[in-house]
Amino acid sequence: MHSIASLTRRVLRYPQDCFAYNPTMLRPFHIEIMHLALDHIFSPHALEKITKANLRQDRLLGQIGHDEYHFDNSTFDKSSAYLEEQRALTLSSLQAKDLPSAWLAFGRLTHAAQDFYAHSNYIALWLARQPASAALIPSEVQPMDPDLIDSPALRSGKFYWRELLTFIPPLKPLVMSFLPRDSHGWMNLDSPERGPNFPYAFEAAVKRTKIEFERTTKDLPEDLCVLFVDK
Repeated sequence: MHSIASLTRRVLRYPQDCFAYNPTMLRPFHIEIMHLALDHIFSPHALEKITKANLRQDRLLGQIGHDEYHFDNSTFDKSSAYLEEQRALTLSSLQAKDLPSAWLAFGRLTHAAQDFYAHSNYIALWLARQPASAALIPSEVQPMDPDLIDSPALRSGKFYWRELLTFIPPLKPLVMSFLPRDSHGWMNLDSPERGPNFPYAFEAAVKRTKIEFERTTKDLPEDLCVLFVDK
């Protein structure tokens, strides 16, 4: 397993880092989150299929008109409903013994759950609630604080079309100076370059992925659970 620091060095060699910022959580971090959360649960084959479905949510067609895939534009109710829709599809597919569809649905579910922490201000709100004297480390983050999940202060970044211009490096400083502070460009925690809150978002996403597996399988008959994890 790779550390966040080693992943950061590896990611900086990726072509997208020639651009201003990546509009989605960088693929290597989604992949690492999946491994940290689920390696001990799923077979390698199953996890590969689930992770591919997770990553497909960031394709171009998944970015346009699908805020619920990423918890963007403060679509918290819609995105939460999407999680439950994918959970229900995972379970119905397992009951029908349609394993590929179950893995696809669960991959989509995990992507949205992970993006919640990278695209919202949940981490900032959680940190603000901690005692000023606390020596916090990312592994202590609580990913499902009910007061924060339902807080009126919770919000996620808006996508403004002019953000696309930040993919032209010379234009980035100028474009960012005109972007509202509620934009995805300013709010995202998609990579370490976004500052010290990134490790907390990463750890919260790992914990939330485990939680979503537990929620999905808690009432699942043993034979279907064995089928799901492919072991």
